[in-house]
Amino acid sequence: MAQLLAWLPPPSGDPDLLIGPESWSDCGVYRVNETLALVQTVDFFTPVLDDPFDYGRVAAANALSDCYAMGAVPRTALSIVGFAPDELDLRVLAEILRGGCEVLAQAGVALVGGHSVRDRETKFGFAVTGFVDPARLVTNAGASPGDEVALTKPLGSGVLTTALKRGLLPDEDRRAVTEIMAALNDKAARLMVEHGATAATDVTGFGLLGHARNVAAASGVTIRIDAASVPLLPRVRGYIEEGVFAAGLTNNEAYLAKEVAAPGVDPVTLRALYDPQTSGGLLVALPRGRGAAFVDAARATGMPYAAVIGEVAERGGAVVEVRLGGDG
Repeated sequence: MAQLLAWLPPPSGDPDLLIGPESWSDCGVYRVNETLALVQTVDFFTPVLDDPFDYGRVAAANALSDCYAMGAVPRTALSIVGFAPDELDLRVLAEILRGGCEVLAQAGVALVGGHSVRDRETKFGFAVTGFVDPARLVTNAGASPGDEVALTKPLGSGVLTTALKRGLLPDEDRRAVTEIMAALNDKAARLMVEHGATAATDVTGFGLLGHARNVAAASGVTIRIDAASVPLLPRVRGYIEEGVFAAGLTNNEAYLAKEVAAPGVDPVTLRALYDPQTSGGLLVALPRGRGAAFVDAARATGMPYAAVIGEVAERGGAVVEVRLGGDG
């Protein structure tokens, strides 16, 4: 993607374009006036779950998450559908849409239209527009040495949905990962702004380490992750040991190898941190001393896995450092 962006024309120079594609931010941001900016994003993907209704729910939560990661409030959405009506029952598509609309309604987001194409591989998601006061915008570029780093959802959705596709995942674990992926990041977004977040992003396809790398690179710092503090979903380690994980995990590991230092960290633990997530939680940098209060507030509002997982340091030899239990 970085190579592709390098081939595109440079940014327009419009002073109201506050954030464009060059920053690896979660959304584009365009200022309307001194107190209002539009926050825009798009996200869609192939099914990660067998149940079409749940797939729609997760796709909606995932698409809205980019707005939440910037402290914005999503307001409108356009659906994006790829579907083969001559191969699949239209009632399947209706269930996907119903699931997506349920989550949009939960978030107070208006569905204003959409577009569909014939596609043999089902795809679904949304283009989302949100509102934010530019003075309250949270980007991925503001982390400072001394900040604490928190995560609001557990890792492992990529591993568990891979296990589901292989017929290995028990129903109780399927239900658990579904509800975590379908959960909105709206409360986490509100809390991070209230607690003075300096930077944030949502954790999705690049895995925890990939998204931490983007924040560290944009902020000119090193992010140190305490692997022992990172929350994982049940069975994740066991599946990784058995070789049950998505190809995206291996891709993340290969792409980020030169920017991540993890001396002494075992391969299973490290691979869990590379696992590509669907509709993951928010990765938030907070001023020193505010991490615990943020986590307590998050847990009190329905995020039981929220945890402080690291800190921000001056840029060192690696963009991201992974340690075990405070090593070093």
